[in-house]
Amino acid sequence: MAKISAGIIGGAGYTGGEMLRILLRHPQVDLAFVQSSSQANLPVSQVHRDLAGDTELKFVADMQTGVDVLFLCVSHGDARIFLEKNKVPAHTKIIDLSQDFRLADSSHDFVYGLPELRKEKITGARHVANPGCFATCIQLGLLPLAFGGYLQNEVHINAITGSTGAGQKPTETSHFSWRNNNISTYKVFQHQHLGEIKQSLKSLQPDFNQHLYFVPVRGNFTRGIYASMYLKTKLSAEAATDLFKRYYQHAPFVHVTYDNPDLKQVVNTNKGLVHLEKHDDILFIVSMIDNLLKGASGQAVQNMNLMFGLEEQAGLRLKAGYF
Repeated sequence: MAKISAGIIGGAGYTGGEMLRILLRHPQVDLAFVQSSSQANLPVSQVHRDLAGDTELKFVADMQTGVDVLFLCVSHGDARIFLEKNKVPAHTKIIDLSQDFRLADSSHDFVYGLPELRKEKITGARHVANPGCFATCIQLGLLPLAFGGYLQNEVHINAITGSTGAGQKPTETSHFSWRNNNISTYKVFQHQHLGEIKQSLKSLQPDFNQHLYFVPVRGNFTRGIYASMYLKTKLSAEAATDLFKRYYQHAPFVHVTYDNPDLKQVVNTNKGLVHLEKHDDILFIVSMIDNLLKGASGQAVQNMNLMFGLEEQAGLRLKAGYF
């Protein structure tokens, strides 16, 4: 089988760097080009210094045609602008990592790319919108309940994310001297990922109309998302665990664990870990992912594997950075 030819638009940031790290080692991919307007003509390894000795590629200024798949690792709003300004050949499949096409409407044909929800549609898609990192983590903790029709009460969510979730460009709340030894909330009950989360939950449970009280937290670490959620339900602990295990039985990257997990178990992997506890009438759920992998670039490659009929785990058997 001929290798898949891939190109990256916006390869200088964190998601672009992780995309490079995965695709350069993917057994069935040939990375044809990496575009960056700000770093054009510079060696890729000069910008992503962890790739020293791994590639001789240089950043190019413009898109090159002829690739089988194009990854858009650009800022929110820029994916739509890029596609308006550049004619991508019809045969080239597109995976967008921004939020521009995640909400379904008549203006586009992008399929929402959460494999644990839309695997069959992703497999036949030409264009895929990669989910947000918070959205992925939270949905992995709630999808089985929506599938069973058990989201009948409000859900309270607290999720803390690493500084890489804010992107590579330094801001007041992402540089070291502010972030180190510090935490804070932001966009309380108003985070932009709530729209896609609710869209997914309603697709499984059409009568879902409950509040999601989501409190995002900036963490004083670099990568990973740890989400804790709780809601009232009559489901027993055993019934809830059985529901989750059945829902994820064909999801190679999502694992329901009886042990209370910690974030380091997923950092540097494409895994999602889910843990359940029942306290009186409250179901407590822990869900965790690496925001740059399962929450971004790893999930994008997982979607590519599905779109091209490859093994879903190809190129993504990554060990956690536990020590």
